[in-house]
Amino acid sequence: MSKYQSMSTSELESQLSILTEDFNGYKQKELKLVMSRGVPCPAQLDLSNEILHNSNFKTPSGVDCRNYGVVDGIEEGRQLFAELLDVSVSEVILGGNSSLQLMYETISRCMLVGVPGINRPWSKLDKIKFLCPSPGYDRHFSICELFGIEMIIIPMTSSGPDMNLVEKLVASDPSIKGIWNVPKYSNPEGITYSDDTVKRLAGLKTAADDFIIMWDNAYAFHHLTDTPDQLLDILAEAKQTKNENRIFQFASTSKITFAGSGISALITSNFNADILRKQINIATIGPDKIAQLRHFEFFKTADAVRKHMKLHANILKPKFDAVCNVLAKTLDGLDIAWWNRPNGGYFVNLRTLDGCADRIVKLAGECGVSLTAPAGSAFPYKKDPDYRNIRIAPSYPSIEELEIAINVLALCTKIASIEKALA
Repeated sequence: MSKYQSMSTSELESQLSILTEDFNGYKQKELKLVMSRGVPCPAQLDLSNEILHNSNFKTPSGVDCRNYGVVDGIEEGRQLFAELLDVSVSEVILGGNSSLQLMYETISRCMLVGVPGINRPWSKLDKIKFLCPSPGYDRHFSICELFGIEMIIIPMTSSGPDMNLVEKLVASDPSIKGIWNVPKYSNPEGITYSDDTVKRLAGLKTAADDFIIMWDNAYAFHHLTDTPDQLLDILAEAKQTKNENRIFQFASTSKITFAGSGISALITSNFNADILRKQINIATIGPDKIAQLRHFEFFKTADAVRKHMKLHANILKPKFDAVCNVLAKTLDGLDIAWWNRPNGGYFVNLRTLDGCADRIVKLAGECGVSLTAPAGSAFPYKKDPDYRNIRIAPSYPSIEELEIAINVLALCTKIASIEKALA
């Protein structure tokens, strides 16, 4: 029971009157604070400005990046991702600035021509379903919604998706064709999958012979502390169970260098990669190799990327600390809100009393604080079944702005919680 639920009606009304006065004070300030998406701040982007000064156009291996060709990306860039993710160069295909686009194209190809080697277009099937660990990344769910893929919520635990439920569902239903994952510092809860979860995913026994695992490793290198979470290599684990062709892993430099001008990578089995190169070659005569070369010349080694990410952590960690510290100062002990303190990634997830999240987001918006809306965006069809999750993105605002915004969020959480108690 929350502190408010133990109060009398008159006590609650008195408390609500005080909080409403503070709320109206914030409204008069006409704030414009945006925390709706995980956008790098200018100071983070400035860390990579030197990348623009590289005027070289030939790779060390002699490829002229101004010309056509090299459909899977320059070898040096593929080697860099291979070192970072501990995979073979032959298993890496480079793309443009967006790993999301690679994910979209992967699902699109499955719809049009089927999974590599099986060639059974999903679009010709009566029903297609995808498992969606939730709360999760809204853009994954948007891809499914666009293609008419039915989404099934899989609750997240402290070690990843509920694997008992995953195993039960995929074993009996051939229309379940895949599962989305943000396995490290998950969006938005900051959870890293346990070794057991990764092993069980790699060894899934599925009714569908064209089941795939979408492994969005967006925050693989985005640590906030010197004791980062460790994540097992899904491709290596899948090879042990002969399921490597199911794995489609994605990564990018979007939050490493320039969010809109980075490079992305798709990592999959050699069997899949050989087929995908042929399919990609039909759509393009080559990616932006100049951007790929600029990134290689800027970093050259995986260690350089890791050192660069510590510079990001120096900027981001104080912001995450500010969010969690204000939440603790304003909401601890009330039993109306709970939040994670992640080891990395880009988000803090605030869990409220059931049924309060939409109201809190609306109230915060009236005070000029923009949060991800609707509040249920981290769930399939934008519907949080419990209406209790709010995603906080601390990266872009200054610490001063964050402290104001989180104080507003806490105030709105108290108001919504009292309204719920009075109702």
